[in-house]
Amino acid sequence: MGVRILVVDDEPDLVELVRLTLTQAGHQVETAASGRQALEALRRHRPDLLILDLMLPDLSGTELCRRIRADRDFAGLPVIMLTAKADEVDRVVGFEIGADDYVTKPFSPRELVLRVGALLRRTQAPGDPQAVLEHGPLRLDPARHRCWVDGAEIALTAKEFDLLHGLMSRPGRVLSREALLEQVWGSDITVTVRTIDTHLKRLREKLGAAGDLIETVRGVGYRFAE
Repeated sequence: MGVRILVVDDEPDLVELVRLTLTQAGHQVETAASGRQALEALRRHRPDLLILDLMLPDLSGTELCRRIRADRDFAGLPVIMLTAKADEVDRVVGFEIGADDYVTKPFSPRELVLRVGALLRRTQAPGDPQAVLEHGPLRLDPARHRCWVDGAEIALTAKEFDLLHGLMSRPGRVLSREALLEQVWGSDITVTVRTIDTHLKRLREKLGAAGDLIETVRGVGYRFAE
């Protein structure tokens, strides 16, 4: 069987469509109709990926995502927002609170499967145990998907970790936003370059003083300090 996915949405017909789509793709699917049900499901058994609607009858999807990202046990859990809110500001808010991807309703079942697969490949790909990266106070262990600043562990989302790994792997090299999108999201996923800026803003905030190691090259992209 595939990975375990928790789908949180209060629309029964849509939940059934998502459940059937992902089950046919080989995944195990659990569903929740509210934020509180989702929290209970998370405590029972940590899923490998969360698909989350923004508009829920009790807790909002944004509040639920914030709680998840504030919990060390779930900080790295891959999250896909699945919502009818299609405005750019809603996408930006979704990424700012820690979503790894954003799918708008109505959606293509095939596209959802592709996005789930792309995100899982990046979060579950085995790393090289020898490829621990260190620079000043910053230490990154791709094999264990862990990050430390001055010895204190920092909880990063899947996309934040992949962005930092991509930049740290090429110190001194300028990477365009398009190159980072291709590397982290893949060519089969369409998101805007503003997504990179939103994720890197959050990443720098989490890294504190070590965030200055990620340099902005105006008009081009980003570079990790040599």
